[in-house]
Amino acid sequence: MTDNIAAVPTVSDALPPVDEYLGDPSVRAEWDSRYADRQQLWSGRPNGALVAETAALTPGRVLDVGCGEGADAVWLARGGWDVTALEVSGVALERAAGHARDAGAAVRWVHAGLAEAPLRPASFDLVSAQYPALLRTPDAAAERALLAAVAPGGVLLLVHHAGMDTRPADDSGFDPADYVWPSMVAALLDDDWEIEVDEQRPRLAPEGGAGAHHTDDLVLRARRLR
Repeated sequence: MTDNIAAVPTVSDALPPVDEYLGDPSVRAEWDSRYADRQQLWSGRPNGALVAETAALTPGRVLDVGCGEGADAVWLARGGWDVTALEVSGVALERAAGHARDAGAAVRWVHAGLAEAPLRPASFDLVSAQYPALLRTPDAAAERALLAAVAPGGVLLLVHHAGMDTRPADDSGFDPADYVWPSMVAALLDDDWEIEVDEQRPRLAPEGGAGAHHTDDLVLRARRLR
């Protein structure tokens, strides 16, 4: 449904103008730099947990949070989903739009941080966040934005690398205390939600791409009842 998003293009090869980015400029710059360092950062194939967890779902409206180079978004679109894909990196979005165009897949692209994105509340049948780098804030803005986007009857699917949440801060600047993990989202679920999956499992990892060395996933799948 095109009225779910404010001022966002509705065809796969149309991107919001560069100056329409909504979010923290430093976060955008960091991820633009990461993507610019490599011609291709990820494997180009959909995440295994997404494929497994959506197998029994009826396609509807989906929000792909942190879509990267677009593999999940393209796979979902080709599977009949009405896809809105969100990403902070303009470099990644350009690649994603190219992949969607080559695949003949229609995707709406949103160049924004999750908390700042112009998303209509409760408008997605599936909100998928695969290994998202969502920064924590005192008001839990990212966690609440994930939950707010899910329509009644819809599903939130949050997948992350197991063990990263307990690692100590390191010299590279990574501190797990800075980021949102599945347990933090699960802690916000009330009686309006039913947890369908909350577990650690071996990762179904596509070959190649960054992150391929991670062997286990944390998978949280919750359904909004009302």
